Amino acid sequence: MTDAVGSIDKPDAEAPESKKKARKGGKRGKKGPLKRLATFYRQVVAELRKVVWPTRNQLTTYTSVVIVFVVLMIGLVTVIDYGLNHAAKYVFG
Repeated sequence: MTDAVGSIDKPDAEAPESKKKARKGGKRGKKGPLKRLATFYRQVVAELRKVVWPTRNQLTTYTSVVIVFVVLMIGLVTVIDYGLNHAAKYVFG
């Protein structure tokens, strides 16, 4: 009797691909921890060089927009909290 995958008598775990030997460590196993750490830091520096950093003018604009947005959200939450506080006092006495 068979199903959509294969025979019930031979589970998929016994597929020919599973008879391959597993590698120990791969590329990382050949390097010591200090060399791996040095490689990691070299890659971090390389990625940071690819970043397009904003100019001072852009940074000032972005910072101003964020501060204004946060102040508006604080005001909105304060007004809603004040309104719900008074509504709760009115309903519950």
